[in-house]
Amino acid sequence: MLLGIDLGTGSAKAILLAIDGTVLAEAASRYPVHSPQPGWAESDPEDWWTAAALAVRAAVEHNAEQVQAIGLSGQMHGVVLVDRQHQPLRPAILWADTRASEMLSAYAQLPPELRQRLANPIAAGMAGTTLLWLRAHEPETYATARWVLQPKDWLRLRLTKAVAAEPSDASGTLLYDLLADNWAVGVIDALGLRPDWLPQLIPSSQIAGTLTIDAAEQLGLPAGLPVVAGAADTAAAMLGSGLLPGQVQLTIGTAAQIAAPRSQPVVDPHGCTHLYRAALPNQWYSLAAMQNAGLALEWARSILGFTWAEIYAEAFSVPPGCEGLTFLPYLTGERTPHLDAQIRGAWVGMGLHHTRAHLMRSALEGVAFSLRQGLEAITATGIPVAQLRLAGGGSIDPRWQQLLADVLQVPLQSVTAAAASAKGAAMLAGMGVGITLSMESAIDTNTVTSPKFNSDLESDLETAWHRFCSLYPRLRQPFI
Repeated sequence: MLLGIDLGTGSAKAILLAIDGTVLAEAASRYPVHSPQPGWAESDPEDWWTAAALAVRAAVEHNAEQVQAIGLSGQMHGVVLVDRQHQPLRPAILWADTRASEMLSAYAQLPPELRQRLANPIAAGMAGTTLLWLRAHEPETYATARWVLQPKDWLRLRLTKAVAAEPSDASGTLLYDLLADNWAVGVIDALGLRPDWLPQLIPSSQIAGTLTIDAAEQLGLPAGLPVVAGAADTAAAMLGSGLLPGQVQLTIGTAAQIAAPRSQPVVDPHGCTHLYRAALPNQWYSLAAMQNAGLALEWARSILGFTWAEIYAEAFSVPPGCEGLTFLPYLTGERTPHLDAQIRGAWVGMGLHHTRAHLMRSALEGVAFSLRQGLEAITATGIPVAQLRLAGGGSIDPRWQQLLADVLQVPLQSVTAAAASAKGAAMLAGMGVGITLSMESAIDTNTVTSPKFNSDLESDLETAWHRFCSLYPRLRQPFI
């Protein structure tokens, strides 16, 4: 049996996988994300550890002695600073954090040949910009740090006491040379950061260490189990859901990503989408990243006082276009396509005739419209999208799926595999100990066809789409 652990933004998930690819058990445990100031997003790594231990114990239960290896996946872009004793020096700064917006100018001043090596747009919330902010605003903590780790790399350190990094997470730091497939030493030197802070890079499926006695006791597992390097959550999810070159997948969770595997590193000439390393050697993927998907919908649900069951009953009683009401979902700024950490969300066009059902339906439409902008950014890089695979916990209800299909104007294929990132992590664990699971078998058993899209947007929905697109440039100025 193989164990995969996914360290997400709001919860840790554990999945127990048989060597034939069957999911035997899965469990999850939540933890908070803190925002001590507007635009900040932090987590306590000890909360991660507590949740991971709870999830693993629940997943392995009576099968602990059968586990052969452990793999990891985790949220991208975050920064965990640790000292020489491997203790976190402060709360982890997460991908949704926008405090480092003021540091983007340092990247803009880099020589073009160095920026080109990054093969990615410059955005707040990435490790490189976050480190510049820490150097400017928390110099004592910055000076004390021994290692800069990504979230799942910190978890692996806690499991094994071994420090390492791997390409799929490293490629999302703005400190990685996509073309040389290594740390971008020239960029790091030009920014005045320390290259010795960054761990050695090893392949995602390579064994990075073994489970310590102390960690094993807390997780309810035998000590000495091999722990592989693992992968970033999106890269692991592509593996766990069987995404192959030529396919494109939309995953909706807290954020949303549209991922397209590539056999060659192709940089977006428009600078709107990302290019990262995949979990497997000599593979990359283009990514449209929309920060406000489930995050925005859960916020709207909460302040409007809906249960999820009520949302689907009430919101879809409202006509398409919400009778003139539009929601911009940019609660934490936005990456694709705007690369704007300062923009904020808004309901626009409210009148006395609007109800909370209109507000909720417009939130659903606003998220769907932002996903369409992400899809258009992906296709603008030369990737054809004849069909879109749909994954993630935020894509289940058929009425929501139908709205997505109608807005995106492509047929959807729903990927029903749960905890795809954790499954991908378990598959990497298998590779590390010589067990290879078939991606093709995952495709055969885990997909169903979603409702087909209407060939033309309804007139009110079409009008709402154009209204949505027009609002960002008109509302951008007040938020600066």
